[in-house]
Amino acid sequence: MSLPKFAIKFGLIAGIVGLTPAMHAAEPGAIFSPTLSGQILGEVRNSNGVVQMGAAVSLYNRYDELIHRTFSNQDGKFVFESLTPDIYSIGVNLASFVPALRRNIAVVAGSEKLLRIQMASALSTIEVVPIASPEGALMNDSWKWVLRSSHATRPVLRLLPQTSSSRSSMASLFSGTSGLVKVSAGDSDPFSGDPQDLGTAFVLATSVNGSSQIHVSGNVGYASSGFPSAGFRTTYRRDNGTGEGPQLALTARQIYLPSLMGSGAPGSDTPVLRTGSISTFDKMDVAGLIHLEYGVSLESVSLFGRMNSVNPFARATYDLGDKSALQVAASSGTRPIELLASAANDSRQDGNGGLNGDLLALGQMTRISRRGNQATEERNKVIEAGYRAVQGSRTYRASVYGEEVFDAAFLMSGESGFVDPGDLLPDLASRGVVFNLGDYRRMGFSASVTQSVGDRVEISVAAGRTDALQLQSSPDVLPASGDELRSAVRNTPRPWVTAEAEASLPVTGTHLATSYGWTDPGVLMPLHVSLTGKSDQQIGWNIYARQPLPAIGGMRMEMTVDLRNLLAQGYVGIQSNGRHAVLTNVPRAVRGGVSFIF
Repeated sequence: MSLPKFAIKFGLIAGIVGLTPAMHAAEPGAIFSPTLSGQILGEVRNSNGVVQMGAAVSLYNRYDELIHRTFSNQDGKFVFESLTPDIYSIGVNLASFVPALRRNIAVVAGSEKLLRIQMASALSTIEVVPIASPEGALMNDSWKWVLRSSHATRPVLRLLPQTSSSRSSMASLFSGTSGLVKVSAGDSDPFSGDPQDLGTAFVLATSVNGSSQIHVSGNVGYASSGFPSAGFRTTYRRDNGTGEGPQLALTARQIYLPSLMGSGAPGSDTPVLRTGSISTFDKMDVAGLIHLEYGVSLESVSLFGRMNSVNPFARATYDLGDKSALQVAASSGTRPIELLASAANDSRQDGNGGLNGDLLALGQMTRISRRGNQATEERNKVIEAGYRAVQGSRTYRASVYGEEVFDAAFLMSGESGFVDPGDLLPDLASRGVVFNLGDYRRMGFSASVTQSVGDRVEISVAAGRTDALQLQSSPDVLPASGDELRSAVRNTPRPWVTAEAEASLPVTGTHLATSYGWTDPGVLMPLHVSLTGKSDQQIGWNIYARQPLPAIGGMRMEMTVDLRNLLAQGYVGIQSNGRHAVLTNVPRAVRGGVSFIF
């Protein structure tokens, strides 16, 4: 009996050993493949379908950094092999054709991305051609569907052992945390939401799961009369794989305004201004040629009643190549804060990881005035086209715009009784009132040139022409109401010129900026805030300085000084029957502060 059992065991073992090579030989062609990289290949043709040889094809990573460059062969074909799974961009340049660009090309392990590129003199395109999964793919769609639908394998994919501690989980949840705290004092623009006299502002930014950004900012302060003001803003941005994504922002403010009859305790006859807004902002590329930025904000203002508004905005940028671009922008309603923050390229905001941009957005408050005992919002409709070109160390800009402004808010200071109290709203500094100057329409154009001198000095000169506002009322007639004063406003074309210089000192790191803007002193010149680039128009003499201070315990510090319109230009006097008043839209202001960056 023992001999047959031993023979059976020996036969089974010999059979298994004999089949082992066959099993190993079948594994490479089974389900999985050792290929862990992907590739991008394509073909370049013109609009007539003729293949193009010698086209320069550039490969960029998700941060728009050039990592490879090749040329199309005699068949118009090219290939990028052994690519790490990631998000890439492809740019194609060929003489006599408009450059083509395609973003957000996702490369996964074992895949091939086939591009069909058509070069044209007006509109070149790059099209991703869908192809079937190759046999050697790491896992094809059929096997993915089997794993999703199988009851036997689904629990294995869902249940994972908890191997990390709560501390490591929290560390992986929040990363890249940074912050800024700024203590400041002095005057400020009464049309902005910055705290006056003494205020504290803060920003905290962090990344959640490495795929989302959350910024929390706020400012709290007291005006010179002791009235408090506060504002808070929370911004959430989802990463779409290219470092940017849809953005959602919530903003709330509450400000106690001084009484029209003099200072008093908050809660008596002092009006309280409350605002709340929700805004969205996103970017996208159209046909790989046009970069589109768009969004909308919903705002509610509570002051002597409630005002609700919907404010859409958009900007399109067409890359002309050779470091030049054409932009078209439009907005309706209140100022598009997100669009302005995205377009801001002022060097004064650099160095803090974009944290100053949150404070800038929080400080840009809707201009509020009063008309017939009713609160009003300054609203505008703007359409603008701009051109930008960079040639060596010199940058050229030009723009043309048309705008329509409703319930424009200007600062008035003078003797009481000049106009009815129902047309006046106290400003935050208690030294004047905000007057509703009514509606106006205007068109304008501007051009500027910026010259960089080395890496630390930049000089720019800008000039333009637009409609200013001139008061044509008789000096012997006292306006009995705000409507009579508003009816005396006329449009009058006027030129303006601005010169600006910025410099950074190499040893101390001090950043200095000064500008002077000239226009006719006998008219009111509303400043146009450009939607297509840097706003070059200024009024009066302005100085800005930022001085880094020695770090303490890994925390950086900066001291800032902001002096605006030091020569008090742009003030228009009004005299009627022995009474005097002054109107302006650019009040003189002095402010300084200390920032703590961590």
